[in-house]
Formats: sequence, C-alpha cells, structure tokens
Amino acid sequence: MKRRNFLKHIKTSTICGLTLPLTGLTSSSNKFKKITILHTNDVHSHIDPFPENDPINPNSGGVVARSNLINFIKKGNPNTLVLDAGDVFQGTPYFNFFEGEVELKLMSKMGYNASTLGNHEFDNGIEKLAKSLKHANFSFLNSNYTFKNTALENKISKYKIFNVDGIKIGVFGLGIELNGLVEKKLYTGINYLDPVEISIDITNELKFNHNCDLIICLSHLGFSYSKDKNIMCDLVLAKKTRNIDLIIGGHTHTFLEKPVQIKNLDDKNVLINQVGCFGINLGKIDFYFSDEKIKESSDNIKV
Repeated sequence: MKRRNFLKHIKTSTICGLTLPLTGLTSSSNKFKKITILHTNDVHSHIDPFPENDPINPNSGGVVARSNLINFIKKGNPNTLVLDAGDVFQGTPYFNFFEGEVELKLMSKMGYNASTLGNHEFDNGIEKLAKSLKHANFSFLNSNYTFKNTALENKISKYKIFNVDGIKIGVFGLGIELNGLVEKKLYTGINYLDPVEISIDITNELKFNHNCDLIICLSHLGFSYSKDKNIMCDLVLAKKTRNIDLIIGGHTHTFLEKPVQIKNLDDKNVLINQVGCFGINLGKIDFYFSDEKIKESSDNIKV
C-alpha cells in the first residue's frame, strides 16, 4: 500500500486566544478526507481560567472553555485527534494536592488521544507518575527514554497508530534530556537516547512497516534555543530527520503566530507548531487526504 497523496491543502489556526488566517479549499474539496489535529502543550495544571483582573490573560484558558471548543470542533468533524506535547503537571495547587489525578481525569473526559512526557511529569518521581497514569484513558508516548526495570515499564508506549476514517496516523513522542532539569533521584533508571537516531528508526517503522499516511511527533524538546542553535530542539530535529510531517512542540512555552516550515533531510517540508502554555490557546491543524493522483508535490503546503 502506497502512502496516500496528502498535504494538498492544510488549514492551521490557533484558537482560544489567538486566531490565524485560514486558507480556503477549492471547489473539489469533497474529494478529500479531512483530518483535524487539535493540540496543547505545557498546560501546567491550569484547570481554571485566568481571573478577570489578570493583567496579561484575563478570563483566558480553563478546561471548561477548552472542552467546549473540542466538542464543538468534533461535531463539525468527527475525524479529530486531540494531542498534547507534555508538562501536563505542575503549576497550580491542583497538582500539589492531587498529584496529577485531576489533570489526567479531565484530559480523559475532554477526549485526548495521546500525550508525551514533559520533564515536570517527573516532579513527584517515577513511582508516583506511574501510579497517576491509571487516571488517563489515553496513551502516553515516548521513544527516547528507557523504562526497563522501572515503575514505568510497559506503561509508556513508543508510538501509537490511529486509524481515522481509513487514514493511518502514526504518533510518537520525544522527551528532553532530564539531567539538569530534574533531580536524579526522581528519574533513576531512565536513560536519554538521541532523538534524531530514534526518530529516524521510528518513522521508518511507521512509514514502511505500518504504511502510515501521516506521521506526527509529540516533542518536549523545545522549539529553539537562541544561545546555541545546535542544541537539540524541534528546528534541529526537523532538519536532521525524514518522514515526520508534523512536530507538535512543547517545553519552551513558545507562542507561535503560525506554524513554521523546515526542510528535512529529503528537502521536504516539516510543519512545526507550539501554542504557548497554560491552556490559553488550542492549536488546530486540518489535513486533507486524497487517494487520487494530485499535481502538487507532498511538500506543497499552504498555511
């Protein structure tokens, strides 16, 4: 089975605080299957909206508003995945008192499909993180940490494949180097593996062994680092890998006005997006797939 022709059109937007222009479809749009990707990152236990008197984000965020948006979008297109790029935990008393239970139960009710691990997921240690995962009705994904002989063994998947209206979507996760960010005793037994090498292996498996039509990386590496452009981040990852179509990023709390496109090893475009932090924004990307032969190449992305 050949990988489907896709990326004929992509619509992107960031909603719940920031709105971006949307590109329209042609009159032949009924020939396409539409897949919607909704995403968040670095929500940091912000369950409630910001107060009305907040000087920066008055009345913004909150799980009620996000849940309403997700439900509204799903009614318009049931072919929707909801993803998160890590740091679900830490930032409000909800985490201090309930140790992640509230966040994961609410994400489950909102219909999240997968998340990757951020560094703050380890703030209470491996044992408590493993215990909290029972409250998640969705998958946690990470490909570049080793979990053997830890409490997280068999609780974290390298990747997950979603079949959405006949479209196979492979999603995998990457985490940042924990050394220097998290106390060693909180992640003892976990080793960090090179994200580039792992991504090349995982995407080869997803594309050629599982015939995925779309490959998404949930990354908690950070968007970029101005002090050293060679530090591992989403921009570097995109340049040094192949077969990744979309990187949903986290860690650096980067509020992108619109997704960024970076050329990969095969000179094809990789779409990178990150929507800040604290649940203020909800990212939305629409992919349109077609079984028909199309004139445009697969890197012809309209944003």
